[in-house]
Amino acid sequence: MLGLLPAPLHRAGLRLAHALRRGWWRLARPHIEGCRVIALDAAGRVLLVRHAYGSQAWMPPGGGLKRGEDPALAGVRELWEEIGCRLDQARDIGLLTENLHGATNHVHLILGTTADTPRPDHREIAEAAFFALDALPQDLGRGLAETLPRWVKGETGG
Repeated sequence: MLGLLPAPLHRAGLRLAHALRRGWWRLARPHIEGCRVIALDAAGRVLLVRHAYGSQAWMPPGGGLKRGEDPALAGVRELWEEIGCRLDQARDIGLLTENLHGATNHVHLILGTTADTPRPDHREIAEAAFFALDALPQDLGRGLAETLPRWVKGETGG
């Protein structure tokens, strides 16, 4: 149904919804659960996206888990929904807990591979590209330059 809206209107709705969600999180301080997908291509490059709302930084794709959903399957679902890529050999490599606008965000790191070419919808995802670890973009999400190489190796500690 959302695909029926013109893309600019859809993006405006996403920006409004994200602002409202951030406000709710600051007030209610909920516990939420999601996943972040570390998808590698055959050359070992990592897939990063830029959202059409919120931060304009490059970051791994991901999203929220549905109630009772397996985190690895959520990673597979999110990668397909966001950029049309299949995720093979998906495995949960660890759990991070972070503050997200007042909410406690439990994030499963899902590592896998893809042979697909990313196809951003230009609604939720503005851009998607593969990057070599030694050629990451300058405008990465906070802390990702240090953590991405560990995550690609399947490590979460440090």
